[in-house]
Amino acid sequence: MNFEEKLAQLEKLTQDIKRTDISLEDALKDFEQGIQLANGLEKELDKIEGKIQILMNEPSPMSAENPPQMDLFSDADELTGTSGAPKEGTRQ
Repeated sequence: MNFEEKLAQLEKLTQDIKRTDISLEDALKDFEQGIQLANGLEKELDKIEGKIQILMNEPSPMSAENPPQMDLFSDADELTGTSGAPKEGTRQ
């Protein structure tokens, strides 16, 4: 059963429980089944939300509009990896 079918089944169980002609035993059985379905659906939603969070936080792939940043350390000295001595009057 897929997510939509499980949700439809949960809705049907909810409607059945609200019937005035349902026996207490049948209502309890439907309630237990509904709790199990709801817990399963909640777990599926948590997985989906996790995937969405990963996709939303993923960096944009490199493209013509998002070229790689190659010039981040252009002022750095190749030998020392620094950009030289600090300017007069600045803190390190």
